Formats: sequence, structure tokens, C-alpha cells
Amino acid sequence: MTDKDLQPWQWPEAHWRGILDQARAGRRLRPDVWPEGARCAFALSFDSDHETNELRDGGKSIGRLSWGQYGARVGMPRILNLLARHDVRASFYVPAVTALIHPEEQKAVVAAGHEIGIHGWIHELNSVLPYEAERDLMLRASDTLTKIAGVRPVGLRTPSWDFSPSTLRIQKEMGLLYDSSLMADEDCYELLLNGEPSGVVELPVEWVRDDAVYFWMNRFQAQRPYTPPTDVFDIFRREFDAAYDQGGIFQLTCHPHVIGYRSRIWILDELIRHAKTKKDVWFATHEEVVTWAKAHAV
Repeated sequence: MTDKDLQPWQWPEAHWRGILDQARAGRRLRPDVWPEGARCAFALSFDSDHETNELRDGGKSIGRLSWGQYGARVGMPRILNLLARHDVRASFYVPAVTALIHPEEQKAVVAAGHEIGIHGWIHELNSVLPYEAERDLMLRASDTLTKIAGVRPVGLRTPSWDFSPSTLRIQKEMGLLYDSSLMADEDCYELLLNGEPSGVVELPVEWVRDDAVYFWMNRFQAQRPYTPPTDVFDIFRREFDAAYDQGGIFQLTCHPHVIGYRSRIWILDELIRHAKTKKDVWFATHEEVVTWAKAHAV
């Protein structure tokens, strides 16, 4: 009988410690101050999943494919216009198949000064893939985004934040600067691989700062949460206010086919307006936040 045949309560210590060590939070990377004396970093991000959410699951629902297309046709122009109006740059995490379907969108994102990051090949779940398949898809995704957008990505967000036992190893092999899929802190931190620094920095996410958990809808499943937009704004605003008070990072994850509706886009508009009333907030891409935190951590 091997450790895999045992129940968790039967595992020897070496086995459960080995699970923990696959990707672990190391040294916190928190600077005393942000650029130009700013008190808080404001890091907006968008996962441009579009049609790949349904393609990953077999592409059986034409309705859900059209929902993803809405993200490209309506949500993205609306988001890019809002960011341009406020002169705020953000990070966009793009599955390679999304980029192949909507190449001009990615070019427009980069031309506007935003960051493009890796978000899998077809929004696949890494946890079900063997190492060789996950590595191949990640490398091909990086090459595809580089060819289409003209810039090689330095950061990765795993699709659905699904981080496999091989993901960090592959990120290290690729020489990526950072990941943004894990949740061990609110500040940036070093990622440890088998107890040793991997060279990859984590800019953590959180479900509480993700629009999908409040608005996502699947009529064929029990997944039908709905939170009024005013309540979602209140949650995001309180998260920002706390980050500002603590001198930390406010990081937000949104999706064009979720936040891009007329009754929801105002959340981002008001959130940016609220942050700008503070006068000392640094609006930056995830790459810029990670680079600063890594260089100026105390």
C-alpha cells in the first residue's frame, strides 16, 4: 500500500508536508512606499475569457458561446473606453484561443498601454493535466500571445485560478516574473517550490475581489448567485479603503462578459473615482506592481 492509497488522516507527515511544499508563500514583498510617495497601489485586472469558458467544456451551448462573444463585442470596448477616460492602465489575462479569435482586441489592449498576461490555451483546468500537456499548452499560449500582441507576457493567471502541482515548476522553467492565481496574502510574496525560492512572485487574488462570484449565472446548474451591483460596489470599495489605510495593494479581478453590462460597469467607474479622491493612489499594471514590490520590499 502506498501513501496514495491512504486516507488523509492516515498520511505520514512527509506526505502532507510534500503537498504543502508544491507551492508555498515565502517572504512577504511589501514596500514602505509606492512610486512618487503613493500610499496604495491600485491594480485592476480583466480575464478575457470570452468564448473559451464554453469551448473548454466542449462548446455545446450556443447561448453561452454568445455570452462570451458579448464580452468581446460590447464588454471590452466599454472597459477600454472607461480606462482611457480615467487614464488608468490595467492587466488583461487572455487565453490563447481568445487571442486567435479576437487578435485585433489584443493589439488594441497593448496599444492603449495595458498589460497582456497568459491565461492558458483554451481556459483549460491545469489540475487535470499531466505535466507535459500543461507545459506544452503554457508555452504555446505564451508564443501565441507574443505573436499576436507583439509583447511577450511576463505574468500568468491560471484559468479559473486552478493551480496544479506542476504549475509553479513550469512557471519557473519559463522564467516568468510573476503569478496571479493564489491567495495566501494581500501583499506580494515570494513563491516557494519545495521549500526553496522559485524566483516567481505572487500578486494574490481573492474571490471576494472577483466580479464573477457575485454575478455568474448558469441556467442549467444550481450556480445562480446574484448580488445587487450596489452591494458589490460596497464590498469592492471597502476592500480598497482597507488597502489604502494599510498602505497595501488593492487588486481586483473582473471579466468583460460579467462586469461589462450597462447596469454594472458603473461599479468600476465609481471605484476609480473614489480612489482618485485620495490623491496618493498609484494606478498600475500587475507587472508594474510586482516589479516595484520585488525591488523595494523591506
